[in-house]
Amino acid sequence: MTDPLLLNPHTYDPTQLDERSRQLLRATVDWFEQRGKQALVDSYNRRDWYGDFLDFAAKEGLFATFLTPAADGGGDPDKRWDTARNAALSEILGFYGLGYWYTWQVTVLGLGPVWQSGNAAARARAAELLDAGHVMAFGLSERSHGADIYSTDLLLTPDGEGGFRANGSKYYIGNGNVAGLVSVFGRRADVEGPEGYVFFAADSRHPSYHLVRNVVNAQMYVSEFRLADYPVRAEDVLHTGKAAFDAALNTVNVGKFNLCTASIGICEHAMYEAVTHAHNRVLYGRRVTDFPHVRRELTDAYARLVAMKLFSDRAVDYFRSAGPDDRRYLLFNPMTKMKVTTEGEKVIDLLWDVIAAKGFEADTYFDKAAKDIRGLPKLEGTVHVNLALILKFMANYLFQPAEHPPVPTRQDPADDEFLFRQGPARGLGAIRFHDWRAAYDAHAHVPNVGRFREQADGLCALLAAHAPDENQQRDLDFLLALGQLFALVVYGQLILEQAELTSLDGDVLDEIFDLLVRDFSAHTTELHGKTATTEEQAAWALAHIRRPVQDADRTARVWARVAALSGTYEMRP
Repeated sequence: MTDPLLLNPHTYDPTQLDERSRQLLRATVDWFEQRGKQALVDSYNRRDWYGDFLDFAAKEGLFATFLTPAADGGGDPDKRWDTARNAALSEILGFYGLGYWYTWQVTVLGLGPVWQSGNAAARARAAELLDAGHVMAFGLSERSHGADIYSTDLLLTPDGEGGFRANGSKYYIGNGNVAGLVSVFGRRADVEGPEGYVFFAADSRHPSYHLVRNVVNAQMYVSEFRLADYPVRAEDVLHTGKAAFDAALNTVNVGKFNLCTASIGICEHAMYEAVTHAHNRVLYGRRVTDFPHVRRELTDAYARLVAMKLFSDRAVDYFRSAGPDDRRYLLFNPMTKMKVTTEGEKVIDLLWDVIAAKGFEADTYFDKAAKDIRGLPKLEGTVHVNLALILKFMANYLFQPAEHPPVPTRQDPADDEFLFRQGPARGLGAIRFHDWRAAYDAHAHVPNVGRFREQADGLCALLAAHAPDENQQRDLDFLLALGQLFALVVYGQLILEQAELTSLDGDVLDEIFDLLVRDFSAHTTELHGKTATTEEQAAWALAHIRRPVQDADRTARVWARVAALSGTYEMRP
């Protein structure tokens, strides 16, 4: 039997999606499975460029179908930007390896400024390149400044004919070695301030585009490139002024969502491999999975992984239902990037503690997962950057609920065109949310949901009675500790909403909240120890440490689900 909560390539069939999407997703799974595990691990270990995968994607029209908005699809009914199926593909690619996901991810980012642009010629060119099987790149980061777009040093000088000459370098640019279109961010040399920003489309094959090197020691190509008097024609300009700045941030809003599903896919494959190994290994005369600490670690890993999927799946619905009057996705999106990806690290660490030396072996998938899972929390803004962003929503989320129409499950074949007209990247503090308590109230009968709700209400009481003072509000170290507590409340809310929509097994839900109670207690302990924490806040922290509600029978039933994963999936040799 297979676990319906986890992706299993042997039985994978996304029946919730339309027929063409199902065909392409299944074809992607089949391509990897027919290629086999030996080729997968050998190409990773040799750091081979994944040209064979890009050839497959081009032949099937995979990226062209999934990444061309309907307005640019030339009437093809299967072309659209559909976050539900994009998330499904992202999970599959993560399942087989970060490199395959990465070339998809940076294509998503490279297309963001194009699909937000009113430049019809550039849009048509991007659609043609996708049809021809090309990938794209996102030329934002620089070596000296990272993604600090306020400080870009790539300069555009007017050429007197309505265009520019671009000079400067970009760094950390995936696909920069082969991209048919590179969306490049720079600033005019003759205009000061935000009005000088420019986003333009470049071609990596142009003689004035100089590929310097691959800056990472990995299968993917993360380039440094240099533009030397690169001619930027008027028809190459995608955005100017503040619109270019907004296009950069809004592109990251779209792209960073994929990080959560990549993390999920990596963890799923690693879990199959780890559980199968541990459950069939005998040490000191006992099956490894008979040891209580091993059962606890694998059960925690499973519960954390299911929670990652529940939150991310529900976040898709808010992403797809967004509009000018409903921008709640702008909280749930950095949550997927910050929270889900760090949970992925915890899952791998728990599994690795069980399988130990096996996790270093070159012919395992786990060896790759253990290396690659670390990258996801560090892409598209660090954990700290996204946690600081999440804090902007805390007051309205906790204390100022507003009425919103219910958001249904969104797996319909619709074009998510609002993502490319998000508008100015400001006003986050004014966004209102529906009452978070409703999801908790609906599951108050679940013992650990009730226990966690006590902690969440306690956070509200802390902020009402002992809110951060002026100095604490300037102390990011203190605020980040507080932000971790807030993030858990948001995380729990969407998990509960998705649990309701999917009729999740009650044992699994209770086990997930057993973890959240423990996590909240750990973060209150951290807050207690901060230098900036006042005596009143420290006393609150100690008073809100809780033990989860223990239920040995429940945990045993969840463990049975974990043990049943043994031998359920192994990639073809």
